[in-house]
Amino acid sequence: MNATYRVGIIGATGMVGQRFVTLLDRHPLFTPVALAASARSAGKLYREAVGEKWAMSDPVPAYAAEMKVLDAEADAEKIASMVDFVFCAVNMKKEEIRALEERYARLEVPVVSNNSAHRATPDVPMVIPEINADHLEVIVSQRARLGTKRGFIAVKSNCSLQSYVPLLHPLMQFGIRCAAVTTYQAISGAGKTFDTMPQIIDNIIPYIGGEEQKSEEEPLKIWGRVEGGCIQSAAGPVITAQCLRVPVSDGHTAAVFVSFDRKPTKEEILRAWADYAGEPQSLALPSAPKQFIHYFEEDDRPQAKLDRMTENGMAICAGRLREDTLFDYKFIGLSHNTLRGAAGGAVLLAELLAAKGYFD
Repeated sequence: MNATYRVGIIGATGMVGQRFVTLLDRHPLFTPVALAASARSAGKLYREAVGEKWAMSDPVPAYAAEMKVLDAEADAEKIASMVDFVFCAVNMKKEEIRALEERYARLEVPVVSNNSAHRATPDVPMVIPEINADHLEVIVSQRARLGTKRGFIAVKSNCSLQSYVPLLHPLMQFGIRCAAVTTYQAISGAGKTFDTMPQIIDNIIPYIGGEEQKSEEEPLKIWGRVEGGCIQSAAGPVITAQCLRVPVSDGHTAAVFVSFDRKPTKEEILRAWADYAGEPQSLALPSAPKQFIHYFEEDDRPQAKLDRMTENGMAICAGRLREDTLFDYKFIGLSHNTLRGAAGGAVLLAELLAAKGYFD
């Protein structure tokens, strides 16, 4: 693994792109050298391009403020010559995102994507680093399809999955038969603030386009296996989901109901959560939480406002584990949707890729 890698951020002016910009400020492995966005931002200094759209609590990092924004499409070859890999968080139509990401990959640039466009592509790994790091081996087959030596695409899963899939995964040993999930999703997941989404104030919107399908199907790819150069999705467990947009700035909460083939005790579930760790923890990756899952004993926790920043927003929080009258158990999950669920999760994935030599 190299000491540091030169990084580009494609879609740097959007909310997730802004989060990438802040997370990479003084990162020990990754040095941002290119910020790119749409043609209307190209040629401007980054601080001018984001202007009043800057949505982070901290100011624009000094390293980024005076960087000139490049055109993500027109300057692709120039960016490819500058970087070792790119993060991608663009706001475009899905077919346009697929084409753009494959273009960078074919320019021999690895792409770590926050977008949903390639999540269903069979030879593109969709990775929660603590759960299915082994799926990265499918990159060999993807490179053969693309005709590349270095270039590939790896994606992170939907942001709402982080609030419940990491809590279900350690319980697979008990044979999860089915689960029902309702997610209460923050407005930053839509790229909004309270200023730009006034309709959410004193309101709940009971629909997020495409979210329920992703919430039910993406876990099965994560729990699948690499076979024949593709990722074969798992047959189960069956998950049914409802997704609501709620007046919270950051932090997706999930109410989870689950039944098992072999019903564990409450103590067994708590032990499974407390003991669970993945490759990011064993490799001590810079963005990895030391304790992946944090359980709160208080009846009124976890709360988005109080607990979303647990371990710099990269831990998964759980609480209110109790037996249910219809399912075996029910509990509450919480994750920070723009950190663990978006840019932070992508940075952790990139750290894992770097540790395994995929950028070299």
